[in-house]
Amino acid sequence: MRAVTPFPERLEILWTLAWAAGLLFLLRLTGIQVLQSSHYRELAEKNRTQVIAQSAPRGRIISSDGELIAASKPSFTLVYFPGAEVQASYADRLAEALAGPLGMKQEDLRSSLRRAVTRETPARIAENLSVSAMFAISELKNIYSGIDVITEARRHYPFGAYLSHLVGYMGKMDSREWARYGASGGYGFDSRVGKTGLERMYEKELRGKPGGIFMEVDSRGRLSRILESRKWVPGADIRLTVDSKVQTAAEEGLRSSPSGRGAVVALDPRNGAVLAFASSPGYDLNAFVSYSDEEFPRQAEKIPEFNVAVQGTYPPGSIFKIISAAALLESGKMTPSEKVFCPGYYDAGSRVFKCWERKGHGRMDFLDGLAHSCDVYYYTAGLRAGPLAIERKAREFGIGRPTGIRLPDEKAGNLFGPTRRATRKSYWFVGDTLNLSIGQGETLVTPAQMAVMMAAVASRGSLWKPHYLDRMVSHDGRVLLSRSPELRGEVRLAGVTWDLIWEALRRTVEEGTGRSARINGAEVYGKTGTAQTPHGKDHAWFVAFARMPGAEPEVAVAVLVEHGEHGSSAAGPIARKVMEAALRETLPGKAREPAAAVPAPAVPAPAPAVPVPAPAIPFPVPAAPLSAPALPVPSPAIPVPAPVGASAPQDVPAEVRAAAQPAGPEEAASYEAGGEPAGEAD
Repeated sequence: MRAVTPFPERLEILWTLAWAAGLLFLLRLTGIQVLQSSHYRELAEKNRTQVIAQSAPRGRIISSDGELIAASKPSFTLVYFPGAEVQASYADRLAEALAGPLGMKQEDLRSSLRRAVTRETPARIAENLSVSAMFAISELKNIYSGIDVITEARRHYPFGAYLSHLVGYMGKMDSREWARYGASGGYGFDSRVGKTGLERMYEKELRGKPGGIFMEVDSRGRLSRILESRKWVPGADIRLTVDSKVQTAAEEGLRSSPSGRGAVVALDPRNGAVLAFASSPGYDLNAFVSYSDEEFPRQAEKIPEFNVAVQGTYPPGSIFKIISAAALLESGKMTPSEKVFCPGYYDAGSRVFKCWERKGHGRMDFLDGLAHSCDVYYYTAGLRAGPLAIERKAREFGIGRPTGIRLPDEKAGNLFGPTRRATRKSYWFVGDTLNLSIGQGETLVTPAQMAVMMAAVASRGSLWKPHYLDRMVSHDGRVLLSRSPELRGEVRLAGVTWDLIWEALRRTVEEGTGRSARINGAEVYGKTGTAQTPHGKDHAWFVAFARMPGAEPEVAVAVLVEHGEHGSSAAGPIARKVMEAALRETLPGKAREPAAAVPAPAVPAPAPAVPVPAPAIPFPVPAAPLSAPALPVPSPAIPVPAPVGASAPQDVPAEVRAAAQPAGPEEAASYEAGGEPAGEAD
């Protein structure tokens, strides 16, 4: 028979169990309320709060004369706050309702909404809302919970395509950029970052420190009130060396050129500062501010990102004669007064090389030969000086290596000479020397290299590294970064050589092929060039520098117009406008306008359609649009005397150590279809 536990003992056991359960409950309560209070407080806060990061106004990009090139302005953004009990069908209905007012695809909206629900975080659904879209959303808010509009800073470029290849554009962060910036904090999966140019190179400095709005929401995701607003810190401002008036003259000139394609680079020959940097065609930087994730890759493929100024390589044509002239004078093998007769061609034995002036120039000395760009004179000069001397001098002027300007993918061009041929164990022909002398053949340069070359001529030998950043200043006025002039090399020529080159370049503008670049009241020194290409019409070059009488040169410029045919008519007028803009402070009757003052930050008035107050954002008022005067009508052609006879070909210097044979395969590319090497026309 089973023993029965007495009632008092059972009661005691029950009390013991009750006390044990109470003790466990007390211990658990103590753990929750005391030991883990912060953890559960955070979870509770997450259940009732949502956070929207507010991007700080990016640092401004400002020209040397105070024009705003890149700034920030108020923008309205649609934000979705996912509720606790949101169904997939609700996201589908909301996407359908928003598609019309926002002008977006329903599938794109559905994807964004579902991603926000899955991550349980607010998401930006649409940016840069129009007024009509904001009114439509204000009505939809009464029907659909979880949607609202906030105000934040948005990048703005007052002049659109202005300086586009230097400034660069912005877009939403991709996976590679997340790996680069994400660890530093302050970035979200939908953040916008610089993709190219200054916007990319100085992303972290321009971005500033983002702020945020902490908002209380109910279980359905509806906004109740703002709990906290954390102030952002604006990004640092970048001050450029670029002069807005000079830049405008360059861009307007390229747009008005025969092809609308090319590049202009203007430098201060005293320190290498970039005064203008134009590459055409450009693109509107504002077009990339509001593209969706799906649109951005398609639109990015269409933009002309190719930077002609540093990535385009072209034969220099007759502007290379400046280097050939320096090599000739330094060699001492031909006096400046010695005359060469130009009948319109040069007989090299097995081939006939033409001058651009088919009727011939007659008798040319050094000054006339450069001023009128006589090919026959430089055929003779090249053979006298020798290709090695020309190659060495070209290397001194920076040909065949990048300029060092801080821009991605800069090309080095190609230094064409007997040294390269010797390393490849190939022949060097007489025709190669003739082509080298006038800047044809395999020689390739960029517009930036030619600007550096002309700045070296203007400074009598200083080879500066081009720089466009003057200084970077924080929001509280501290100088974070400044650039000092950097000398990369020196071209050593005798004083009399510089004097002769300067005089020949002055005559080019005053009475030769560069008359379209003359400026009243200023001294202009320049050289025209036309580079042959097998892909259409010839390219047009013009390089020059200018100064006021008795002063040191203030601007050096290189202009390339793709398929412009003639440097004198296509590129010369652009160079003149650029130099006029650079000298406007001292030119007679062209007093400089006062520098544009960078406006103080302004606080935008609150928009009635936006119920969520946002921190005040300083947004500068864009300055008035820039404008450039119309281009001048090119000068008429120069009358040239008729030819009388022909001169005999010159002997090839022994230092070349190559056979004077008929044209080889390297030389054949420069010949015309009829078999005769073509001269270089200006």
